[in-house]
Formats: sequence, C-alpha cells, structure tokens
Amino acid sequence: MYHPTTVVITIFAFFLTMVMIFIRPKNMNEAIPATIGAIIVMLSGSVSLTDLMDISSKVTGAAVTIIATIVMAIVLESFGFFRWTAALMLKVSKGSGLRLFWYTLLLCFLMTMFFNNDGSILITTPILILIFKNIGLKNRQKIPYLLSGALIATASSAPIGVSNIVNLIALKIIGMDLYLQTAMMFVPSTIGLLFLAYLLLLVFKKDIPKEIRLHSYTLPLLNNNRFHPLQRKNEDMFEKQKKLMIQMLIFVFIVRISLFVASFLNISVSLVAVLGSIVLLIWRWIHLKKNPKDVITKIPWHILIFAFSMYVLIYGLHNIGLTTLLVDHLSSIVNGSLLHASVTMGIITAFLSNIFNNHPALMVSTLALTEMGLEPLLTQTVYLANIIGSDIGSLILPIGTLATLLWMDILKKNNIKITWLDYIKVTIIVIPPTLIFTLVGLYLWLLLVFV
Repeated sequence: MYHPTTVVITIFAFFLTMVMIFIRPKNMNEAIPATIGAIIVMLSGSVSLTDLMDISSKVTGAAVTIIATIVMAIVLESFGFFRWTAALMLKVSKGSGLRLFWYTLLLCFLMTMFFNNDGSILITTPILILIFKNIGLKNRQKIPYLLSGALIATASSAPIGVSNIVNLIALKIIGMDLYLQTAMMFVPSTIGLLFLAYLLLLVFKKDIPKEIRLHSYTLPLLNNNRFHPLQRKNEDMFEKQKKLMIQMLIFVFIVRISLFVASFLNISVSLVAVLGSIVLLIWRWIHLKKNPKDVITKIPWHILIFAFSMYVLIYGLHNIGLTTLLVDHLSSIVNGSLLHASVTMGIITAFLSNIFNNHPALMVSTLALTEMGLEPLLTQTVYLANIIGSDIGSLILPIGTLATLLWMDILKKNNIKITWLDYIKVTIIVIPPTLIFTLVGLYLWLLLVFV
C-alpha cells in the first residue's frame, strides 16, 4: 500500500497533465505537460526505477516504429509526393464534388495505413487545404471534406496496430503479435470504416458541391512550378512524376507488409521499420542529392517523450490501485459472452477516451485486462474491443484523440472555421452507431473464423 500523500500526488499529476494537454496554453507541445506530470509521479514514489525499465521495454519499440514511419513520410514529401497527390485528386475527380469526397476518404485511409494516424492528419489536411485554395469553396462546403477526412484518418488506425503508437504499446502489454492482431481486426474494422463513410455521406450530402472548378493556374503541385492538372501542356510533367511516385509507394507498401512478416517470424518489427526508412533516405540522397541530416530536425522526437511520459503516469495510477479497482468492477462484465464482453468494453473505453483522451484510456483498460485472468480468446477479444473504443469511439469529442486536436490546430492556423459545435453535431450522429456496428462485426468475425 502506498502512503495517502503518494496517492493524492499521483492522481493530481494525472489530472493536471490532462488539463494542460487539452487546453495547450500558447500551443504548448503535449510532451511538455506529460513530462512534467511523469516527473511529479516519479518523485511521489508511485513509480520505481524497476518500473521505468519495464516501461522502456514496452514503449521504445513502438515509438521507434512510428518514428521510422514518419521518416518515410518526410522522404516522400521531399520528392513532392503530397503536391503530386493533390494534383492527382483533382485530375481523377473530373470536376465532381462527390468524387472528390470519396477520393478524400480513400486518401485519408491509405495515408493512415501507409504511415500512422497523426502522420495522416499532418499529410492529408494540408493537401486538402491546398486543393481548396484553387476550387473556391465556401467554408460550409469545406467541412464535409475536412471533417470526414479527419474522422476516417483517425479511425483508420484500428485495422492494423502499427498505425497508432498507443495500439502498438497495448499490443506489447498483451503479448499479442502484429500479425494475429491484424488477422482478427482488419476485416471487421475496415467494414466499420465503410459504414462510417456511408453515414458521413448521408450527413453531408446536401453540402457537398455537385461541381468543382479550378479558379487559378497557380497550384504549386509539382516541383513548386506553376501547374494546372487539367492543362495538356502539363500532362508530361504529371506523367513523369507518376512513375517515380508509384515506385516509392510500392516500396513503402513492401515495407509495411514486411512488418507483418517480421511479427509472424518473431523478428523485431521496429528493426524492419528502421531498415525501410534508411533505404528510403539513401534513395533520396542518390536521387535528390539531399543529405539525411535535415530529417533529424524534422522528426517529431516529442512522440517518444510523450508516449514514455504518458505511460509513466498510467503506471503510477496502476500501482496505486486504479487497475485493481477496474478489475473488481469489470471482471463480472467481461466474463460473460464474447458479444457482451466486446460491446461493453468497447463502449467503456470509448467513454473514458472522450473524457481523458484515448492514450491513457487504452493504457488503463489494457493494464486492467492483463490482471483479469481471462482465457486467451476472451483476452484478445476484449483487447480488440478496447482498440475499437479507443480509435473509433474516441472521436465523439475533439479532445478524444491527439490527432483531432492537431487537426483543429492546423485548421485554425489556416483560418478555416470548424467549431466544436460543428464537429460534435456530426460525430454524435455517426460515431456511436459506427462503434456498435464495428464491435458487433468484430464478434461475428471472431465467431466465424477464430472460435
């Protein structure tokens, strides 16, 4: 048992950290309050040096994998991939606002699959803003693309664990490999995403413009030159870039597949991810004559600090008895049928995520899960339900995920107005049914294939 003072300080540090992350005074990086909170917890005595070593073993591999993935995104940006993608989207949309809507959702899904949810927000939001500057949409007409894209980009981290750092950490805690997690999760969560996309279309159908027109010829898409994707004289430039972009996408796809192969063969997933990013860096050095040193300054190293610090905070809460309390109250709920366990735990994790953010919510629920003494299949089912609650159910409020907070910050910097009310009026309609639909889909998939 810990001294009451230690308990109070640990709880205080957690709530102080969460408040600071939500309000982010002066656009403070989220790693700063997380680090301060972690230091307070360590000084309180609720987390020992032995605990820190255990935390390092669980967080480091996941963080390195995500950092390596972000390096790949930085390299692709150097080659002009994102400008080229914006041109391609306008080209294939053929003046249809509805086509652009579906291509926006596809882009956001693929970017999360190829990179991660935070990286997808950082990639896709500027691409969409770049497009909007040239098609003259009103603010209300931008919302269907931006909001739907953000929801799909964040929710798309559910199908594969490698697309979200907190998913990877939870995977390590459970002791489940990436290959099995994807086999059990990809189909039901992807169907859930299609269901979400359909609901978004129903909600936004009246605001999606039937036709889109380019209003200038200054879209800086390829090599920062003047480029209009529909002008014939620029077709050669577009096609020349196309071959290179396809080659790079194929390579990134091979790296992503290699992560699952590595997991299946018990090879370090983070090592494979790092090797893939190194090859891309060498490719860039040879092709563009760019020294890899610039990448070091562009890597968001704060992700490592944030993930580690948040886990220290959660470990402190775990040590003072929070997970024991959760186990006492949830064991009877979880020990029911697979369907009951899946839906109930998914909803509970979603509720906690919308109040406290999905990082601590998923970590707490996962730590509690490890102490319930459940049979393997039930443990895996509840874990996957927690992921769905964390990645999809957390989207009802903007504070549910860091990716959403990051997205709102990007919009603010670009003078695009989407208020909390605009956001919640949509999510309160589409997220709860998507959450239930996906959780039931998870149960049916596991029943069909794994039971």
